[in-house]
Amino acid sequence: MLRTLAERVSRGVVFRRRLPKRFGRLPIFVTPDAGLRFWRSNLEVADSQLFDWASEFVHTGDVVWDIGANVGLFAFSSAVRAGSSGRVYAVEADLWLATLLRRSASLTDQGRAPVEILPVAISDKIDLARFRIAARGRCANFLEDAGGSSQAGGTRETGWVATVTLDWLLDRLPPPRVVKIDVEGAEYLALKGGERLLSQVRPLVICEVLNEQKRVKDLFVRHGYDLFNAGVPDSRRKPVEELPFNVLARPR
Repeated sequence: MLRTLAERVSRGVVFRRRLPKRFGRLPIFVTPDAGLRFWRSNLEVADSQLFDWASEFVHTGDVVWDIGANVGLFAFSSAVRAGSSGRVYAVEADLWLATLLRRSASLTDQGRAPVEILPVAISDKIDLARFRIAARGRCANFLEDAGGSSQAGGTRETGWVATVTLDWLLDRLPPPRVVKIDVEGAEYLALKGGERLLSQVRPLVICEVLNEQKRVKDLFVRHGYDLFNAGVPDSRRKPVEELPFNVLARPR
């Protein structure tokens, strides 16, 4: 009951916070409506793994696609790592969160890559789809056809969103070196719509996998990727047979 009350009180609340020191304490806007952890002022504690991935995988001049950007922890920390010669594209289907991302992107950009916001959903076709705003926190929003996760706790509202494919983006944006995907159960649909991206551009991919683990694995393997657990340090990573929750896919 206390958690439910906290989640309801969080709706519409916005804080201006700063990224950890290793990312120059860049200011961004966050909301506990996207996760109760954002009541904390220390974002390093809120989600250290996203910051660790940006530190490890993003380098100067990189183009980064953040698919399912939420409040932009990975997008903006990647922008600092990529520097002014890089580019970051944050894809977020929730228009309320997309507006928050735009507010963050409008803050100082000195020394970081520009972050551009795309308010669309990623799927396997260009279409319209029903999009559900999670009852508990916006981090669990999901495409209706994808099923979502148990963390959604139901739906507070449903609306239409435009869906595009990763390959459609590839025809319009600079090709990425790093792609992060967090789409609450729609990961196979997203990857299926990006086969040309995987076969020709071959970026490094960090992907949360909730559903369709076998099909996700088969798709990566078919395109010549080695799969690892992104949730363990590099020194302890070994190729995996069963997909973990967070997958690191490296092109051979």
